[in-house]
Amino acid sequence: MTADAPARGVARTRHLPRYLPRYEAGMDFGAVLRETRGGRELPPPPAFTEPAADLAERARRALYEVADPEFPISIVDLGLVRGVEGDEKAGSVTVHLTFTATACPCMDFIEWDVRQRLLEMDGIRKVEIVTGWDPPWTTAAISARGRRLLRSVGVVT
Repeated sequence: MTADAPARGVARTRHLPRYLPRYEAGMDFGAVLRETRGGRELPPPPAFTEPAADLAERARRALYEVADPEFPISIVDLGLVRGVEGDEKAGSVTVHLTFTATACPCMDFIEWDVRQRLLEMDGIRKVEIVTGWDPPWTTAAISARGRRLLRSVGVVT
C-alpha cells in the first residue's frame, strides 16, 4: 500500500474541489462554473444535455467527479479514462484506465476513488478496473475542456 492509498476498511470522505461540482440532471453547469471559477465560464462535460442511455454512460459521467490528485481536473478531462463498459443485469462496470506515468505515485488512490465513486451509484455492485499502457498517455489525451481548466489555474499544456 502506498502512502497515498487509504487503509483497507477505512472510510474516506470525498471532498471534491470547488471547480468540480457534482452534476445533476437539469443543472445549469455554466452558472455553477461561473460561480466557482470567478465568472469564467467553461462548457459542461460533453453529452450532459441528454439523459444517460445506459449504465456505462452514467458511470462515465460520474467519473467527471473524480479529480486527479496532482492536476486540478477530472480524470476524464485529463484523458486517463480509456473506456467504460457496463452490464446492467449484473450491476457491474469495467473501467479502462491509464496513468500519466508508469511510476505515478497516485495510481492506487485514483483507482480507489474511481471504485468508491461508482459504488455510490444505484445499480452498481461491482467495479473492475483495467489498467492499460498502450498507447501511452500524452498531453494530447487532455480534452479541450481540460486544457481550459488547466489554463485557468496557470498550467500550460
